[in-house]
Amino acid sequence: MDAIEFVNNYTVYVEEIETVIRPEFKIHIEKLKSIDPHDLVQPNSYFMTTAVARGYVWSLFLKEINPL
Repeated sequence: MDAIEFVNNYTVYVEEIETVIRPEFKIHIEKLKSIDPHDLVQPNSYFMTTAVARGYVWSLFLKEINPL
């Protein structure tokens, strides 16, 4: 999956996370929704599979709820 496909699917991945999390984490989903996916990847970025791209978005969510 190239960067363009990731950018196009980003909101779908965030919505998938939103459907399975507890309500108290919804505020973090709103923060993810406010991120421009163009800022997350470079034009030459590539994900081996859609599962890897989804995992990347999950990692962003986990970093949001558990900052270092």
